[in-house]
Amino acid sequence: MAGSRVQINKAHKTRFASKASRQIHRTSQKDKSRIAKPDVHSMGKGARAARLQRNKMVREQKRATLLKEKRATSASTSSPRVIVLFGLSASVNVNLLVRDLLMLLSPEGTGSTSTTVASPTYKLRTTVLEAPHGDMASCMAMAKVADLIAFVASASSLCEGSEPNSYVDSFGSRCLSVFRSLGLPSTAVLIRDLPEDQRRKSDLKKMCSSTLASEFPEDCKFYPADTKEELHKFMWLFREQRLSVPHWRTHRPYLMAQQVDLVADDENPGKGTLLLTGYVRARCLSVNQLIHVSGAGDFELSKIDILKDPFPIKERKGHDLMDSDESHDVQMQIIRTLVPDPLKKEPLLIENIPDPLAGEQTWPTEAEMAEADEINKTKTLKKKVLPRGTSEYQAAWIVEDTDDDSDEDHSDGMILDEGQNDSSGHKENTFSDFDEDQASLSLSMRDFDGETEADTAMTDGENLTREQIEVEIRKIKDAHAEDEEFPDEVDTPLDVPARKRFAKYRGLKSFRTSSWDPKESLPPDYARIFAFDNFARTQKHVLVKALEMDQGSTDECVPTGTYVRLHIQQVPLDVASKFLTLSRTLPVLACGLLHHESKMSVLHFSIKKHDSYDAPIKSKETLVFHVGFRQFIARPVFSSDSLNSEKHKMERFLHAGRFSIASVYAPISFPPLPLIALKNGHGEATSPAIAAVGSLRSIDPDRIILKKIILTGYPQRVSKLKATVRFMFHNPEDVRWFKPVEVWTKCGRRGRIKEPVGTHGAMKCLFNSVVQQHDTVCMSLYKRAYPKWPDQLIPILDA
Repeated sequence: MAGSRVQINKAHKTRFASKASRQIHRTSQKDKSRIAKPDVHSMGKGARAARLQRNKMVREQKRATLLKEKRATSASTSSPRVIVLFGLSASVNVNLLVRDLLMLLSPEGTGSTSTTVASPTYKLRTTVLEAPHGDMASCMAMAKVADLIAFVASASSLCEGSEPNSYVDSFGSRCLSVFRSLGLPSTAVLIRDLPEDQRRKSDLKKMCSSTLASEFPEDCKFYPADTKEELHKFMWLFREQRLSVPHWRTHRPYLMAQQVDLVADDENPGKGTLLLTGYVRARCLSVNQLIHVSGAGDFELSKIDILKDPFPIKERKGHDLMDSDESHDVQMQIIRTLVPDPLKKEPLLIENIPDPLAGEQTWPTEAEMAEADEINKTKTLKKKVLPRGTSEYQAAWIVEDTDDDSDEDHSDGMILDEGQNDSSGHKENTFSDFDEDQASLSLSMRDFDGETEADTAMTDGENLTREQIEVEIRKIKDAHAEDEEFPDEVDTPLDVPARKRFAKYRGLKSFRTSSWDPKESLPPDYARIFAFDNFARTQKHVLVKALEMDQGSTDECVPTGTYVRLHIQQVPLDVASKFLTLSRTLPVLACGLLHHESKMSVLHFSIKKHDSYDAPIKSKETLVFHVGFRQFIARPVFSSDSLNSEKHKMERFLHAGRFSIASVYAPISFPPLPLIALKNGHGEATSPAIAAVGSLRSIDPDRIILKKIILTGYPQRVSKLKATVRFMFHNPEDVRWFKPVEVWTKCGRRGRIKEPVGTHGAMKCLFNSVVQQHDTVCMSLYKRAYPKWPDQLIPILDA
């Protein structure tokens, strides 16, 4: 009976309840299963659960990526791992260590006749290379393709002329700095010549490790490498190690040639087909891609032969000589041949062919004519005052920012730009940046005009001969040599007028804010280069296209780890013969080019002079640039990196201890890429020296580089704010020509030229503060500088 009764609870009182709480209980039958009131803790729990789920997905993606990389590098179809053994000093016997490693990796009963070995014991294919000590070019080429650089140190002897407990000689130290600039792959240190006594062996190993620890990355491991058991332990750890390579090597496919051949071309005399045989690494290689042979330039592929792998990993119990001979014969068996598609093939376009009619004047449109009429109306309001016999175009180069017009009484010089007269009605020139009052400045000018006749006499300098003037200038230069702080100073020639000698220069009111058209008066070499409307967008599009090609079909692409033979066509015979000679000691490298990377443009590198190079590096000097896998000859122009300005000051020399920007004409390359600049020696037997290191910054033909010169003069007579300056110019016509350009002094005064005095180039100047007698008056002039076009781009011909 009790179960039949229904319990009825008392209804909630809603008199003092809020509107939100009442709304909670007004739920429909459909929504009764849901929670009526949101819980703050449950919301936090939901966000935490979502965050944990997202982190779990990220971990799973990273784990899958690592597994994919490990399978790609350690699978039987992957390309052999490259171990480069580099001796830190000349006393290390690296050749013996190479033989020990090859004997350890070779199958039992077979000899190591090649540097590449397929080891069934370790289930690993390895290429062991010995970096020749003293050959910088070979060491750099091997470091570019190395998966592991094993630095070999000797514990028994120290380097000659080095500090105690030092195991690195001068060449080893120089190579270490170059390897760091290229980007170090995975590294290890093998310690040789350790004693047999365990206690002494442990002490020497600790001493060597503590001495060399600062030279290598933190994750670098130190291994003893004297006995077979120690090498066996090193190889097992190397097999399980996840190798890291520089980021720039992952963007393009590359190949280290194990065999180099040449086939003459009967149709094209003087050219042939270069055959490079090796494994494709990093990315898939398309037969429609352009190929760059390091040191020789860019070429097209006629075909790609996919060959049978000569070093398969097979676990066999018995081996004999017949098996080794058969494996050598199957090396040249062709499995498949890829031929380029004429519709998809990348054209080999290096320089732009300029059209001589491209600069022809065309008939203007109505919009352009209307715009010109408006400009002419504004120009009629204020006419320029030009010197006699000077056209408006000749006056345009010196037009810049000033605030006021020149005096009407002295209207025979150039003015920087048009401005508005002062409201007070004074016709004298004033400087808005000056701190002095306008009235005091006008009064000083009236006093200065009153002394004109007395100053015009110039009895001290009128009758000087040319030799006396040169002696006088030399004395003043020598007197100010200790306080020389302006390296841009130049002397005005005595036999050539300054307006002709410096006709290409112009004055700037402000180096940072004054405008300069980047398309103005470009040299003829700019008609041969290419430019991007938006370089960042183009680079992103090219990298996405390369990734799609890497994941595409195998009809036109060769997968990574495939053993191939590249047929590179139209190679000059002299270049190919050089490769046949150098391939015995120097690794021959080839890499696939991305879209647009064969075209010439203006590249800008962030560059720093190497610490070991003492000779001066002059601007526009011939250097050999190693940019990633590419090599080319360039003549860079150096400039500073102005972060707050679109204009950059040219530097005549590459200064040590700081970075500069090197601008060159070179084939387009997409960053990031490292730079190693080499300077060839004067003698034939002299090897190239490491001159500078850096990285690729940008590709921009519109980057404005200005060469600055400073003309100097010296006060002869000083009267408060005014001074008579001599030896800046040598005739009054030059003074009138450069009259609109502002002058300044080394003590911080600013002023302008008032008028010429006499017939020997002296001039009256007005300054914003009192001028000292020992001060130096300067005038800054600028012109745009461009790099030099190299005579040739192929550095291997100079090797």
